[in-house]
Order: sequence, then structure tokens, then C-alpha cells
Amino acid sequence: MTTTSTPDVTVTVIVYNDAERLPRAVASVLAQTHTNLEVVISDDHSTDATPWVARRLAAADPRVRYLRLPENSGGCSAPRNRALEIARAPYLMFLDSDDELPPDSVELLLAAHRERDIDFAMGAVERIRVDTGRISTWMPQLVAERRTVEGIDAEPGLFFEHLSTSKMYRRDFLDRVGLRFPEGIHYEDQLFSAQAYCLAKSFTVIPEAVYRWYIAPFAAEDSASISNQRHKLSNVRDRVHVQVLIDEFLASGGHIGVREDKDYKFLKHDFRMYAGDLPYRDDAWLAGFAEIVNPYLATLSPRAYARLPRSERVVLQLVRDGRFADARLAARGLGHAVAPRATVTDDTGAVLWGSVVPESAAARRELDLTDQELYARPFPGAQFRHEITRIEPGPGACVDLSVRTYDPGLRLAVGPHVATLVVAPGRRRMTTRMRLDPVRPGVFEGRVRLDLATAPLPLHGFDGMRHPMLQLQEEGLRNTGVLLAPLRFPRLTARVSHHSGAAPHRVTLEPEGRGAGRLQIRWEPVGLTARVTHPVARRLATASDGRVRNAVRLVKSALR
Repeated sequence: MTTTSTPDVTVTVIVYNDAERLPRAVASVLAQTHTNLEVVISDDHSTDATPWVARRLAAADPRVRYLRLPENSGGCSAPRNRALEIARAPYLMFLDSDDELPPDSVELLLAAHRERDIDFAMGAVERIRVDTGRISTWMPQLVAERRTVEGIDAEPGLFFEHLSTSKMYRRDFLDRVGLRFPEGIHYEDQLFSAQAYCLAKSFTVIPEAVYRWYIAPFAAEDSASISNQRHKLSNVRDRVHVQVLIDEFLASGGHIGVREDKDYKFLKHDFRMYAGDLPYRDDAWLAGFAEIVNPYLATLSPRAYARLPRSERVVLQLVRDGRFADARLAARGLGHAVAPRATVTDDTGAVLWGSVVPESAAARRELDLTDQELYARPFPGAQFRHEITRIEPGPGACVDLSVRTYDPGLRLAVGPHVATLVVAPGRRRMTTRMRLDPVRPGVFEGRVRLDLATAPLPLHGFDGMRHPMLQLQEEGLRNTGVLLAPLRFPRLTARVSHHSGAAPHRVTLEPEGRGAGRLQIRWEPVGLTARVTHPVARRLATASDGRVRNAVRLVKSALR
């Protein structure tokens, strides 16, 4: 409980129609190791049970106050700003109702303020996948070490960390510079954070986690967060609009020196998010997308483009040129070192992405793959493109695949080649050999039967997914590449009985559904063995005691 009349920190929890998760968010604040704080629940005029829940929380602890907006604002800015008007503490934090604060967040950030005269302190953000429970750190390279930054000019790469919720602000800093959240727009955090970075004289970065951000990547489209509504062209328009506002602020405030870094952040982060989705968008959507982004892309610094990996520059240029089918193909290789299906050489000898030489010098420059050395790089790092062209169910847990390999660098000799499909649902690999025959220079095809019942599963079973890879060998050297699948095909499911002592499993072969669109195989233990033996055997299998290892062998024998 608080022991003084004025709290040290106000934490604003914004909420709209989130009665279920609001108590968790508020509880994470009340459980802070630093207890002299207040919570302002700022309700954007919810229509569910949120008001009743919020009033109950306020009644249960005097540190909790409830504020309800008279009408829904449709965004995060207004509820935060209204809470700022009544906040009593000299330091401020912001929390969304579907997220949490780690127990020592307030203590850590407040300590940073008390050590130095700074305008805000910021820390690491834990991203938690609600579907898998997997925890990762948001922009870990930016918060890896503790430091005080004397203005954003000293470290403009921090523009990538644009969350307002990972920071604790001095109230008098926000008041002195007149900084409030922009109302009536989405992606308000990006503008607010850009302004905070530029207006702050100094701020401290700490490596400890101060925020837990729950991510629901596959939420229903109508309930997904704003950042997960990339399928809407209005979402694209909102994101570009806030970038224009940031650019206007930088220009009017004399911060033009950081413009290149801000442009790079947009290309590397904001545009890159949409680029990963392009394989799943049709030409009509892509035409609307290009109409929105292309005018803005033309205003960005050429030096910002030059800092990008070549694969990302290719996708950007194909969108700018209206080559939508090619943009979809190129986007499937992002992050996976996937080659184009073909290359073409212009009259200067430059090797360009695709089969057409662009008319403009700018396009030729962006699509130039000469420095990728497709024809000369060592074989283990050579780039190929492996695509599944046909998927047919076979008997039991078998599936027949037709595979086409593109070799634009002509690294493979004309003639048949032996390839190997590799997948490892555990520590041991399953390998299936196949033959690739030449169709024409740089293109090979083959067929293979993949029997998933033969996968060497661990004794305790395997609950997870894997993406098969395709391996090629030449003169004792091995090249392993991604195996792309049709973006959509009927899901195939089979039950796999006991095999090598492992529990029975349900195995599903399906499209990846995002990113490159790889072939995805998912295993799930089933039956009594899954409910009883699976968890016990898993614990035993990871033990080191000799008697326990004997127990493992006994369990394995019983399962056969």
C-alpha cells in the first residue's frame, strides 16, 4: 500500500471492451516491488463489462482510479491524454489492458531517473506469443547494454524502438515540450516516440525487461490489433500518414539530420512487415498498396535504400515498377536466401533479377544481383529456388511431392542429380533421397514419396512443427535450402502408430500460411500414451542419472 499522499509513479492502463484481461494488467501494476504508485484505468467508453470490472478494481485498492471517456475515440491517444490530465505523480508510464508489467519495472525505471537527470528511461520489452507461449525480446540489439544517450542524434538507430509503453517519462518533460499523443490517428506511438526522442536532452536505456507485450499473430481479422490488420489498405494508409507527420515534425523542428535513419527504419521495419505478406495478396490489393506507398517511397533518402539487403531492395523496386507477380515471387525469398527463378544480363554485363531488363537506370540499379555472385560463390552458399509444384496424398502417412529446382547461377551440371529431403522432428533427422532431372538449362524436376510414419520421433514424443529442407551435394560439398510449397493446398492428416518406442501421433501436412509459404509438418502426440507416458518419459529422457536412464529403456520397451 502507498504510505504517502503523492504517488511516485502513475501508470495509465488504457482499455476498450477488454473486461477479461484488464484485471491481469492492473494486478501486474499493483504487484510492483515499488508500491508507492497509482493506477489510472482509462476506459475508451467500453460497451462490455469493462466499466463494472474497472469499478470493482478501484474499490478493492485505493491506488486504483477509474476514468471513463464520454464517447469512444477509436484509438489509444485520447484515453492516454485524458489520464495524463488527472495523473498525480511526477513520473508516468503507459500500459495496454492486454499486456503486463514485470514485477520490478517501476523500481528499475525509477532508479534510472534518480541516478541521472534524464527526461525518460526505457527498457527491454518481452514479446509473448499467446498461441505458443514463446518469449522473445523486442529489438534486443537496442537494449543490450545500459547507457545514457545524450540526444537522439547520438544514437538515431533507436527510432526502431518506437513503443511508448516501454518507457517512464518525467511529467515536467512532457509538459515543458507540450508532448501529448496525437488524437484521431493510428500508429500514434511512432509519432509520439519520434517526438520524445528528438525533444529529450538525454534518456537512459536499461537492459532489463520492463514490459510484457502479448502477441496474437493469428487473431481473427475483426479482433486483431491495429498492427496485425495489415490486410487492410486503410492500415497501409494510416501507417504512411503517420510517417508523413513524423517527417513534417523533423523538418519543422530542425531534426533533419536524423531523417535518413528514420527513412531506413520505415523501409526495414514498416515496409518489410507488408513485404512478408505480399505472396498472399492479389493484384487488386497490390495495385492499391502501390498507389498508397509509391509516392511516399519516392521521398525517402537514397542512402536509406542503400543500407538494405539486396533481397529487400528487389521487392521494393518491383512494387514501385508495378511488377506485382514478380514482387510476390521475390517476397517469398525474404530472409531465406532464395534465388529468383531466372536472371537476365543487360548490355553492361550486370546480372538482374527476373527475365526482363527494366527500362529505367534506377530500376536496373535496384535489381542488380551482380554482387550476389550467383555464378561464383562457394557451393554451400550458392542460391537455388526449390518449389513444390504438386502435392498428392499417398497411402497411410505418405505424401507424393513434385519438386522443381531453379538454378539461375547454373551451378549444377547438366544431367541428373541426387537431392535429399531433410526433416528433424527431434534430435534425429529423417532423410529421403530423390532424383532431379534437367528440364532446360537452370531448371530441374523430380518426384519423391515422403513417408511421415518413418520419422524418428523421440521416446517422449514430439509436439511441434518442422519445415523440410532440400539438400544438394557436389564434390563432397553440401547445400541446404528452403523448400517452398503452394501457398494453398488441402491439409493432409494421418495417425502414426507406435514407432521405435515413440507414442502414437497425429501428423498434419499443411501450408505454412505466412512468410515464405514453406511446407509445414505438425506432430501431436495422441491417446493415453500422450496424456500419461508422454510427460513422464519427457522428464526421464532429459535426466542424467544412470538409474533414470535404465527407467527410460524400460518405458521404451513397454511402448513397443
